[in-house]
Amino acid sequence: MPAMVILLVALAVLLLFFSFSKKLWRGVEDWFHVYQFLKVPQHNHTTLQENHLYRKVSLYLHSLPSIEDSDFTTLLTGKKYNDILLCLGPDQTIQDRFLGATVFWHNQTDVDDGADQNPQFNRARAFVLKIRKVDKRRILRPYLQHIHAVADDIEQQGNRDLRLFMNTAAAAQGRGRWRSVPFTHPCTFETLAMESDLKNRVKSDLESFLRAKQYYNRLGRVWKRSFLLYGPSGTGKSSFVAAMANFLRYDVYDIDLSKVPSDSDLKLLLLQTTPKSVVVVEDLDRFLAEKSTAVSSSGMLNFMDGVVSSCCGEEKVMVFTMNSKEHVDPNLLRPGRVDVHIHFPLCDFTAFKTMANNYLGVKEHKLFPQVQEIFQNGASLSPAEIGELMIANRNSPSRAIKSVITALQTDGDGRGSGSPIVRHTGEDDVDEPDAVMCGEGLHTVKDLRKLYGFFRLKNTRRSPSSNTSSMPSPLR
Repeated sequence: MPAMVILLVALAVLLLFFSFSKKLWRGVEDWFHVYQFLKVPQHNHTTLQENHLYRKVSLYLHSLPSIEDSDFTTLLTGKKYNDILLCLGPDQTIQDRFLGATVFWHNQTDVDDGADQNPQFNRARAFVLKIRKVDKRRILRPYLQHIHAVADDIEQQGNRDLRLFMNTAAAAQGRGRWRSVPFTHPCTFETLAMESDLKNRVKSDLESFLRAKQYYNRLGRVWKRSFLLYGPSGTGKSSFVAAMANFLRYDVYDIDLSKVPSDSDLKLLLLQTTPKSVVVVEDLDRFLAEKSTAVSSSGMLNFMDGVVSSCCGEEKVMVFTMNSKEHVDPNLLRPGRVDVHIHFPLCDFTAFKTMANNYLGVKEHKLFPQVQEIFQNGASLSPAEIGELMIANRNSPSRAIKSVITALQTDGDGRGSGSPIVRHTGEDDVDEPDAVMCGEGLHTVKDLRKLYGFFRLKNTRRSPSSNTSSMPSPLR
């Protein structure tokens, strides 16, 4: 046993010696070789815009096998639950070789002493390239081109993880305006409850936009596209934004106007967005109606189609959502500011069939003619309401469809047929032996609201202006 302890101690000392020798050798190299240090900051400190080279370098470095040899590596979960990602830790160094030369990248993170009380969102991040002067003239330009090519290939293959950015209420010296989380929303155009023809037209429009850089440049126009999504709450506007982002493989910037202190700060937020992104402003009509935020109407107009938007709008999609555009100034929605208007109505029979396929795995059912007849009589609910009924009764497609029928007859915008009547087909309500019954089942939207707290959904859909007092501060 003592011999084993001595052996372990000897191994530990040997490992420490090798680690020390490695650092000592780097110091000797620094002494005898003349190095140059090139800094790639995350933000341009003059314009406050994000440095696009920083993102490309980050993608490139995290694709290198040598990241495993870093002294400190962060382990993160990837898109899938079982995926493990290696990330370069703060203030750590990674080695790379190119055309016979060895270079080093240092992940530099400096905390601003004048930052607010949450300094983790106010760090000045940068990658520092350490390269020998004798190698710089020979390899620097082709090396940077190599980094661009590898990063572009990663993005084109869809291997880059998308991010959701949210603006914060406070920012320190131009930094910390955005903080981000992984964007993992699973919605795609295939799962949207929308007319197939409309989905195909939107996809075709977005594909045309992706290929149109030279066309926009020839016209002297900014390479961007703007959409207005309007319709009642729960009709799928937010899911549509997620589907767009997943289709384009763009990051999402969600701007909360209630946290924007001025017109100039709104411009700075736009300046710090990156190309290949979807910039979203939700519930714009409510902000315009209440007129109590620090952002003015002219500030919003300039945000949508001003000089700043023209300077930093390259390869961006801007999306604005509203419950209704009836009381909105038409100048705000004119061509140039908004290119495409898409109406999101309450659910119809076509959308219902799509949802039944997605939620229940049912393409045809003997109750479908009855559902179609009720829709034709004028009853309707939002896709969110119908979707929740299907989720609550997902173990029994028949019971789920009957619940939708009952909800349409009793809660379908007050246009139903009176007392609920469900046509039974003679089959058991429970299609599967392990189906779970919730009391007598969830048959009406009222039952659902009691269970999930959706009691405001109906009032919001019937009278969008009746609950404006609970909304965020509006534009002035």
